[in-house]
Amino acid sequence: MNGEPLPGSAGQGGSMGGFMHPSRPVAAYSAALLLAAKTSERALYYVLGNGQAVRYPVGVGRVGKQWTGTARISGKYLKPAWSPPDEVKRDKPSLPDVIPGGSPSNPMGAAAMTISGGGEYAIHGTNNPASVGGFVSYGCIRMYNADVLDLYNRVSWGAPVVVTR
Repeated sequence: MNGEPLPGSAGQGGSMGGFMHPSRPVAAYSAALLLAAKTSERALYYVLGNGQAVRYPVGVGRVGKQWTGTARISGKYLKPAWSPPDEVKRDKPSLPDVIPGGSPSNPMGAAAMTISGGGEYAIHGTNNPASVGGFVSYGCIRMYNADVLDLYNRVSWGAPVVVTR
């Protein structure tokens, strides 16, 4: 991972995230596009403009659960409760109907930003930092908690999101 640990973060040593990510050139994206997720890279870019972006490592959809398209940030939540979508509930029927926000078993982590488009997808934190960087989700974009909090403070409702392979 690039960058320095945030002061007081759990990311000391690099195993838990919490890193400041330097901006880097990204010629493929314009300033009008604020978030771009590339599943093949397992990376999310927050576009700053002038060909620069902050790159965050992410976990993405596993085989058969990946999607591509354009959407917008439709909601922002700190310590969100989580209700497993029907597909997750079918695969894991022992899950409760709701896992309270802040619970160690809540897969949404410290924050979530829902994505428009009629699906049940979000950009969210995780209480399982080892999953960041893998093909691990049902289609959501999973980030280190420190990173999702950083992004949460940068992104506005309605911000465009483009997901590509």
